[in-house]
Amino acid sequence: MTLKLIGVNHKTAPIALREQIAISREELPDATRALAATPGVAECMIVSTCNRVELLAVVEDETEGITSFLSNHFGIKPEVLQPHLFEYRDQEAVRHLFRMAASLDSMVVGEPQILGQVKDAFAAARAAGTVSGHLEHLLQSAFAAAKKARTETGIGSNSVSIASVAVDLARKIFGSLQGRTVFLVGAGKMSELAARHLVQQGAGTILVSNRTEERARTLAGQFNGRVIRFDQLHEAASDADIVISSTGAPMPIFRKEHGQAFLHRRRNRPMFFIDIAVPRDVDPEMNKLDGIFVYDIDDLQQVAAAHMEERSRQAIDAETLIAAEVERFDQRQRTVTAAPAIVALQRKAEEIRLAEIERLHGRLGTLTEEQLAAVEALTRGLVNKFLHPPMQALKQAAREGNSARLEALCEAWSVSSTSGEARAVTQAPRSAAQSRNSAEQSADQESKKPERAVVPDADSESKVEARR
Repeated sequence: MTLKLIGVNHKTAPIALREQIAISREELPDATRALAATPGVAECMIVSTCNRVELLAVVEDETEGITSFLSNHFGIKPEVLQPHLFEYRDQEAVRHLFRMAASLDSMVVGEPQILGQVKDAFAAARAAGTVSGHLEHLLQSAFAAAKKARTETGIGSNSVSIASVAVDLARKIFGSLQGRTVFLVGAGKMSELAARHLVQQGAGTILVSNRTEERARTLAGQFNGRVIRFDQLHEAASDADIVISSTGAPMPIFRKEHGQAFLHRRRNRPMFFIDIAVPRDVDPEMNKLDGIFVYDIDDLQQVAAAHMEERSRQAIDAETLIAAEVERFDQRQRTVTAAPAIVALQRKAEEIRLAEIERLHGRLGTLTEEQLAAVEALTRGLVNKFLHPPMQALKQAAREGNSARLEALCEAWSVSSTSGEARAVTQAPRSAAQSRNSAEQSADQESKKPERAVVPDADSESKVEARR
């Protein structure tokens, strides 16, 4: 099986193309299930934001279904989409995912929203039943790496989010934002962040409109704002100096004729539209009207660059940290391949140890508890010493990805390199995902222990099972 990641983002595709393949929150479960139904796809999830649409999947080596999924799903000619697609496999896919979750691949490096968006995509995939052991472990590792990057470097300091960049643009156009009327069209997280920044900069009246009026009322209540019914937004928009729109509507909700009407009612006083929706809420033709300024999500990148000098320095440290976390994840994944052999070797050694004690039981006679403990300690210590070299050799072969040596070592010590023999000690059947997670935990525990082999206690074989 191969880990494959394919998609487009703000670096590879213009907004005009990105908005054609944008997947709304409501559409995401169905789209994810459709991707999972693609021949050759074992596990999958989709990340869709205003800046990217990316497909992550565990696939059969030769499958090409995921490559053509976006073209087929959205009815876009492959020759139109293909030049803008990027594709990563295995470790490169892991690296891209880790960097994305840590916001190192974002338009505004260090912005906090992307981690939540990836978590939401993962939650949607879990709810749709399209992820199991492999992606579960991968995503949890990505989240941990992203958190580590934010806490151990300054990448998240002096926050420069898309919302804050939008507010800086408004301040440059109007000078002071003191007393300005702001109209939030769409009551999502980005609108809320923008409102907070605007209020901090002295904005006056906050108007809020949303298709779900209850959500608009909740957001307006946070800022002592006023709710505008969604079917009346065009009548109310001319009262606003700044309109920040993020509805996710399939077609523009503000068109050129609306802009002409706004200017007429405002007696040509300037009006600023910040369109942070994909697909866009504001028709680009609006920008041709004198007195109306329209900036979409791609335009914000130019403003963000001026704020990023210090963040870029911190990003170097974050890149180093993420690279180390990717390597650590890769080594853990490779070590997992040795876990069944290690468990089988421990089990075989324990069976021999117990058999030898039982064979000598009659010759030893009746022993006190202290004497029994001494025999246990002696035999366990001897087994530990003998197991140490082969266990280290197995783990080293796995870390190096040397499958031939791993098989040779298993053959030499007459143990299985697959999970079948190790699984024989369990008392009840387990799912594939549980078995995989147990093997990963076993390998992880082995890699963190001091340089000595450990054999389960003699009083119970349950500890053999627990370590698996």
